[in-house]
Amino acid sequence: MALVTISGYPCSGKTTRATALKEEFETKIKDPTYEGPITSIVLISDDTLSLSRDGYNDGRAEKPQRAALFTAVQRNLAKNTVLIVDGLNYIKGFRYQMYCAAREANVRVATVFIAATAEICRSWHQEKPEAARYAEATFENLIQRYEEPSSMVRWDSPLFTIPWNEEQPPVDEIWQAVTGGLLRPPNAGTKSIPKPPSDALQTLETMTATIVSEIMSNQTLGAGAGISLKLYDGTDGPIKMQLPSRTVTLSELQRLKRQFVMMHRKAITQGATENGPVDWSEEAIAAKFGNYLEERLG
Repeated sequence: MALVTISGYPCSGKTTRATALKEEFETKIKDPTYEGPITSIVLISDDTLSLSRDGYNDGRAEKPQRAALFTAVQRNLAKNTVLIVDGLNYIKGFRYQMYCAAREANVRVATVFIAATAEICRSWHQEKPEAARYAEATFENLIQRYEEPSSMVRWDSPLFTIPWNEEQPPVDEIWQAVTGGLLRPPNAGTKSIPKPPSDALQTLETMTATIVSEIMSNQTLGAGAGISLKLYDGTDGPIKMQLPSRTVTLSELQRLKRQFVMMHRKAITQGATENGPVDWSEEAIAAKFGNYLEERLG
């Protein structure tokens, strides 16, 4: 249903706001008058995933930290779930990555920015137990590297800014955004590409070789030139191709077969072409290869 990204300085009160938001949303879906599709509110964070704050001490350790969080996001995105991601989410590129995952899952998005000054965050950081604190150098580095969300970019929109001292956040407005806001459909950049069957390349090689053999056999029998040759018994009738009025050599057919197979290898490895998914059944390959030969032999 929706992805709600919580963002802000370290120790700015993000977890407090995220927890309160989860409780408010759960109250709404438990209301007897609610008839919407949402059945669960899920909150994930570094703490719920048992990710250590030491993971932010250097770039090499931080990458698997973000990867674990992103994997959890992908796993929990669903049409019946509001997913709240409570984390630093301080890099706009990472927020964009989660936005793309949400579009691929066809769910709404919203960003909640907890606005607190660096001085207040430093004070709150010192009040935490030592086990819950960042290293001092890491804390300062995270503040300096923080990239504030902007309502001007699509991956941070709609953006709800909550000042650290605001007692009542705009829960109803956020709820409206995640239940009735703009739902952006997947585009070419975010849409998942269906994988071809594991035997697609073998089917391509076998089917094209069979058709070449069939053409040569008919020519050997003296019935090849100019006839309509059946290539495959399709579900809607036989698939045929019109042979040229001249004799076609084996080397010519093999050259065209190699070209056809090479053209389609990339589509097999990627699962689609620029025109969308490809049918890799024997029937579809026979029809495509027959048309290909007709165009080049005619």
